[in-house]
Amino acid sequence: MDTRIQSIHFDIADSLTAFINKKAERLARRYPDIAAVDVTLKVVKPETSMNKEALLKITIPGHEDYVAGKIADTFEEAVDLALEALDRQLEKRKGK
Repeated sequence: MDTRIQSIHFDIADSLTAFINKKAERLARRYPDIAAVDVTLKVVKPETSMNKEALLKITIPGHEDYVAGKIADTFEEAVDLALEALDRQLEKRKGK
């Protein structure tokens, strides 16, 4: 599985990169057919609360891409919320 992280208009900390990789690996263990996870992190409105946006896209060969975007106080929280949404989408696909 390939994990690509892109931060827009800021430098990403190593701890945040490790956090995202750990969460993506956990999702890949549940769904081994995941080929890639693309993560885009962006600060929406500086100096306000709820200004960190995480957009995640999961690529599975032979299927459509799954996308979830969430906004929260921290990037970690936004990534967690987006991964929960993607997990629900993948669970629906698995049930079909």
